[in-house]
Amino acid sequence: MTSSANKDFWLSSGHHLLDRDAGGGLIATDEFLKVYLARPELIPPPEACAAERALHASVLTEPRRVVSAQEIAAIADADARENWQVMLAFRDCLAGHRTIEAAYLDIIRRGIKVPHLFLNQLVHVILRNALDDCDDPYVLRAGELFFRPQRMTLHEGSLIAADEETIAGKSDTPVSPLVSMLGIPAAAEIDVMNDDNAEHYFEHSDQFHVALDLTGGRRGLQALATAISWWVGHLLAVAVEVEPLTEMREAKLSWYVGLDADGTRIGDALWNGEELDEQTQARVVGLFRLTFRDPDVVMDKVKGEPVYLILAMDKDKVLRLKPQNLVTGLPIKRLEAVT
Repeated sequence: MTSSANKDFWLSSGHHLLDRDAGGGLIATDEFLKVYLARPELIPPPEACAAERALHASVLTEPRRVVSAQEIAAIADADARENWQVMLAFRDCLAGHRTIEAAYLDIIRRGIKVPHLFLNQLVHVILRNALDDCDDPYVLRAGELFFRPQRMTLHEGSLIAADEETIAGKSDTPVSPLVSMLGIPAAAEIDVMNDDNAEHYFEHSDQFHVALDLTGGRRGLQALATAISWWVGHLLAVAVEVEPLTEMREAKLSWYVGLDADGTRIGDALWNGEELDEQTQARVVGLFRLTFRDPDVVMDKVKGEPVYLILAMDKDKVLRLKPQNLVTGLPIKRLEAVT
């Protein structure tokens, strides 16, 4: 699976290991499942017991095979047993749904416990699929916010988002076997995306070393708005228009979705008529107005009203966008009965 624009990107998502169904959804393959089973967290350490080593070798050979409770119980280390239970439940979820997208929606709607790392990886590959026809590097860079935390910096009047792990110079997350195979550097110099360097994004999209200007009224927030619309359209099959706003007072909150924990708290405060102090207002990174192209998909009590999306950084100036909030928070009729 490659971009129709002939500009491939985000190889580390593993999208090239997946197939597509007739509707454009991603189909889990044995190759994709093997990448998860080969993750550092599941490779038995030198001191691992024979039962764990045998289990790991067998599922790498046959990644969909049924693993019995007795095989898990035979593993000597308690932490290893728990890791295997979590991993196998996740594998069964991916393999048990028609598409990766369907598995993700089920995880989010039912609140299935999945390691945050795995959830981000699903978002990474699903968004890669959603943006397959996109050749705008600004939108692709904005899409990184969906699965990678950003460190926000105010520099000469501009609000700049840079990948938190990249600027830290190291990651606490073990490098996946896929990233190792691709030979992607662990860190690189940071440049802010501009019209002169944007086209080079495709050459190094997996290094996550390009910063994005998210200052109000500039291209970065518009690009993020576009990425949000592609995400909603792909996952929920609902066409929406998303536009960034420059002033909080432009929003009359008939319905709102916080795009992160702080955005949700700020939305709750505004909903309750509270005044935001200057420090809280300064944490708002973006405010967006979302409208549905087909008003009939919207719940009756808010039909005709826009939905406002609030994005904010935390007190440490870290931005952690939660794309699952767009799955659970939008007032779409057919989602009302989902539990």
